[in-house]
Amino acid sequence: MHSRRDFIKTTGLLTGATMITGSSDLIAKASSEWAGKGKMQLSYKAYTLNLRHAFNLATSSRTTTPVVLTQLSYNGVTGYGEASMPPYLGESHETVLRFLSKVDLSAFEDPFQMEKILDYVDGIEEGNKAAKASVDIALHDLIGKIIKQPWYKIWGYDATNTPNTSFTIGIDTPEVVRKKVKEADPYKILKVKLGRDTDKQMIETIREMTDKPLCVDINQGWTDRQMALDMAHWLKEKGIVFLEQPMPKERIDDNAWLTENSPLPTIGDEAVQRLDDVLKAYKVYNGINIKLMKCTGMREAHKMLTLGRALDMKIMIGCMTETSCAISAAAQLSPMTDWADLDGALLISNDVYKGTTVVDGKVTLSSKPGIGVEKI
Repeated sequence: MHSRRDFIKTTGLLTGATMITGSSDLIAKASSEWAGKGKMQLSYKAYTLNLRHAFNLATSSRTTTPVVLTQLSYNGVTGYGEASMPPYLGESHETVLRFLSKVDLSAFEDPFQMEKILDYVDGIEEGNKAAKASVDIALHDLIGKIIKQPWYKIWGYDATNTPNTSFTIGIDTPEVVRKKVKEADPYKILKVKLGRDTDKQMIETIREMTDKPLCVDINQGWTDRQMALDMAHWLKEKGIVFLEQPMPKERIDDNAWLTENSPLPTIGDEAVQRLDDVLKAYKVYNGINIKLMKCTGMREAHKMLTLGRALDMKIMIGCMTETSCAISAAAQLSPMTDWADLDGALLISNDVYKGTTVVDGKVTLSSKPGIGVEKI
């Protein structure tokens, strides 16, 4: 580990990744025109997302997801943000609302001081990553609207280079799995939740209906590395593309051993929360899954992507169960990723925004400024 860290330091990759935030010329010009023209006002409200199907993972099941929707206004312009709190993250309506009540942006008269503002928000308390992401997303949306550019353009990304998004098939009975596969017909790649004793049944059931590429998300559900390797070989024969978080994140040596011997690439998810975790994941996994709700938002997600690319790791942009607000924010990064799992808004029945869409299975970015969303 020390040799890897020394390598990163000597090449300057870590420093470089933490410095990149967007187009400095655009930011500087707009800042000179807009600074001191008002005070930023943060508002927020609790909301509950209803899932179209029960969401069954290796260790849990749920039919709703709590979220908090935020708005950040400055001089007549409003940016939208969101915190999504699946139970395993340890956040809730109560914790997010409590954290946001402590956010006081009155000292910042220039919304373009993004690093200072988000450093302040991050420093209020440890944790609270989804709550912090809700402010980060709203700030990015606000700035993009002021500049009148979407963030993929501010970052210099090609909107035509977006990947297909996977569509998630949760653990369920064969009958329900078949129904979900039919519903997923428009999508080019499926993501299958595994990690129970029905893993082979899940894959065989899906393979009865489609030969589409599949990726599998084990959610730390495998505990024996030889069994995991045997499954990797079996899954390779079934047309699986990669393994996401196959073993518990604490099992670093086992995950590294599996990565070294597996015929399929491995992707760290629960093991990769924030920027520092990218280095820790290097050579333990082949790639990383970046989620805004784990890393505090778009600013840090962009840094993680930059560092991961510098380390020649595969990059996946993922999501929780979210509205089109947070999905559209994450989608701004998608042109630079290998894979996208941005189906969170497709799994709910009560979205309140429209933005990024899926056309013929492909993530399709809006040309609207900021994160590209509007209220329904």
